[in-house]
Amino acid sequence: MGSRILVVGAGAVGGYFGARMASAGHDVTFLVRERRRQQLRAEGLCVDFH
Repeated sequence: MGSRILVVGAGAVGGYFGARMASAGHDVTFLVRERRRQQLRAEGLCVDFH
């Protein structure tokens, strides 16, 4: 297992790099505001790496 990583924010940049690190096997946690947390719970986070 990889490192435990905390990403502050899950917008365009934080979401992208957090997803890349998660796909590389790291344990990633996003620190987000309540409104964004609710949005992520409802819709999830999808990142396409082409």
